Amino acid sequence: MSTDADPPAADSHDLIRVHGARENNLADVSIELPKRRLTVFTGVSGSGKSSLVFGTIAAESQRLINETYTAFVQGFMPTLARPEVDVLDGLTTAIIVDQQRMGADPRSTVGTATDANAMLRILFSRLGQPHLGPPTAFAFNLPTVRASGAITAERGDRKTVKQTFTRAGGMCPHCDGRGAVTDIDLAQLYDDTKSLSEGAFTIPGWKSDSFWTVRLYAESGFLDPHKPIREFTEQEMRDFLHREPTKVKVDGVNLTYEGLLPKIRKSFLAKDREAMQPHIREFVDRAVTFTACPECGGTRLSEAARSSKIGGTSIADACAMQISDLAEWVRGLDEPSVAPLLTALRRTLDSFVEIGLGYLSLDRPSGSLSGGEAQRTKMIRHLGSSLTDVTYVFDEPTAGLHPHDVRRMNDLLLLLRDKGNTVLVVEHEPEVIEIADHVVDLGPGAGAAGGTVCFEGTVDGLRASGTRTGRHLDDRAALKEQVRTPTGALEIRGASTHNLRDVDVDIPLGVLVVVTGVAGSGKSSLVHGSIPAGAGVVSIDQDPIRGSRRSNPATYTGALDPIRKAFAKANGVKPALFSSNSEGACPQCGGAGVLHTDLAMMAEVAVTCEECEGKRFQPSVLRYRLGGKDISEVLALSVGEAAEFFGAGDARTPAAHAVLRRLVDVGLGYLTLGQPLTTLSGGERQRLKLASRMAEEGGVYVLDEPTTGLHLADVEHLLGLLDRLVDGGTSVIVVEHHQAVMAHADWIVDLGPGAGHDGGRVVFEGTPAELVAARSTLTGDHLAAAVGRGASRAP
Repeated sequence: MSTDADPPAADSHDLIRVHGARENNLADVSIELPKRRLTVFTGVSGSGKSSLVFGTIAAESQRLINETYTAFVQGFMPTLARPEVDVLDGLTTAIIVDQQRMGADPRSTVGTATDANAMLRILFSRLGQPHLGPPTAFAFNLPTVRASGAITAERGDRKTVKQTFTRAGGMCPHCDGRGAVTDIDLAQLYDDTKSLSEGAFTIPGWKSDSFWTVRLYAESGFLDPHKPIREFTEQEMRDFLHREPTKVKVDGVNLTYEGLLPKIRKSFLAKDREAMQPHIREFVDRAVTFTACPECGGTRLSEAARSSKIGGTSIADACAMQISDLAEWVRGLDEPSVAPLLTALRRTLDSFVEIGLGYLSLDRPSGSLSGGEAQRTKMIRHLGSSLTDVTYVFDEPTAGLHPHDVRRMNDLLLLLRDKGNTVLVVEHEPEVIEIADHVVDLGPGAGAAGGTVCFEGTVDGLRASGTRTGRHLDDRAALKEQVRTPTGALEIRGASTHNLRDVDVDIPLGVLVVVTGVAGSGKSSLVHGSIPAGAGVVSIDQDPIRGSRRSNPATYTGALDPIRKAFAKANGVKPALFSSNSEGACPQCGGAGVLHTDLAMMAEVAVTCEECEGKRFQPSVLRYRLGGKDISEVLALSVGEAAEFFGAGDARTPAAHAVLRRLVDVGLGYLTLGQPLTTLSGGERQRLKLASRMAEEGGVYVLDEPTTGLHLADVEHLLGLLDRLVDGGTSVIVVEHHQAVMAHADWIVDLGPGAGHDGGRVVFEGTPAELVAARSTLTGDHLAAAVGRGASRAP
């Protein structure tokens, strides 16, 4: 029995206990994390940080919350498997704020994603003049609907009455609320000098014997398949390009025929561009041009929705404003009848400014946000929350942030902690590690060489620990003693994309150029949106790579094709036998290596296939060898081991070796060839993309924040790779905030001075040493502090 002096039993649950975590590469990790504190997880990329924080702690919290719902509700929710862990104790509700890009649907905007649009619609429906009706009248996602007809009420005396129904929507009828219309270049779809029977179509995947495409047009009865397309009559051309869906019979099978243009729009343009295969995306980019809708001017709204105004401002004007300006406009409204709404809207808009996103506008497509911007946008709804004792989980919240903005992010993390929440952060940035109450350092290496806790304790303890992170925590950037001499210049004239203000700049070629500036200053607009076409540029941006559990580094980079051919040549058989997705696949598991059992609302169960023992291939295929190894043993090799294996001896395969060397160069030598892409961290995926794009022909490489997800110790490795590219004759342009990369540059272009309409200008061009000496910009100020030339003067 407790005495009066004993603390209540409820106060003893002040730790999150993890024992025996084995997700991905974690090696029986056991740790205890303090609640209501800020804990930072660090370590080299691939050391197991995300597996511990997201794959174990956050995943189990979400799974347990889902289990509180009824079985009926759980049937509609994603099923989550229990993480590989012995004990998880002391969990609280986890809110994950990750760097996953927001949906790329053209009707998803910053305003719709944060509910700011919903509040604006209510505001205009109450105060807008002329009055249009309910909030739906201002929604660009809803069309105006009208219906009328007879309705019979089944009661007492059955009475039939005429009923009319109208729902006012704000969608522009011309562009269906997308803000853009498509113009398709017919010359990219077919060769009009040929007939359909001669293979006139030039659309990817449309083969001459395809029953569903080419044969459908040729045998529809509407067209002459033997006549060149340019000789079609006016009626034939109308049927060929625009005909409404019509039932036809081809070889006794009922099919639906429709004009080529609506078919292309449905089959290609309805899909997310980033989810397309590269050759399909290339075709769409070549064949389709997107122009602002002439009816609504790109606002997505109908004429009626644009006509209703508050003090001369329409909802389209409000959504197009920079959010910091919109916040001022809302603050100037004084209307007691909607006071609670104005208060909530002001709080949301002020949160954007606090979090460093005041330069955005509400009509900005959410798919165009960077990973860092998307993460901060998701934070908006949590900043004003009254919830406490919640676990917030962040994935590198400083990604894409200028050093000046990192301090603001630190303040937000501390604010969430001080409200009584547990904050878990996966991060490499020294400034964020510095503010941690508790640090967990994983390693010592990556992949199989990681997965253990190297250090757990305070920041000062980390410094003295001698771990890889501890040794590099106080590293200072160092200015180059000599910079390279340019061999030419890439001229950009009158750049006005997004917030750029008719920028004229000459980017030196043959050297390492860093384009920097605060978030929203116009860096990406300059290098991705303004470099002239035909400049031989290979652009490696931050778009995420998608991959299923059947995709792996070997398939993604194309290394598996020459490997399969080498096996086939050495054994005198077909290459398809050495694909786990084709003829060589184990018939029991279909080449997956595991069998998945769906248990409805319960977590899916995966069991290793007994037929192939998880090797994914038929036993007959595993008899074939190359250099003494079968195909499953090759896929189990690490990239570094495979590079040696295919570099010499009986297994020498130059094409595969070249790809594998590029993977080693970007620091991914520890990955196994057959490791599913679903198990890779964000930083690993970006470097995998970098390695695969390095093979492309081009004199200029544009890299967008390649240090994202990189440990302090790996940045030096990246700089060595960039030096090798430049010394090999390639011009490299890097959009970057990392001070070590800035200091290592031969030339810096600094944009600013602020974000949004306060940016868009070139505020400095020159060498890093000149930038540090001048200290005339925010970047120069922070770089000077980073290289030890005096403390930063930034507030």
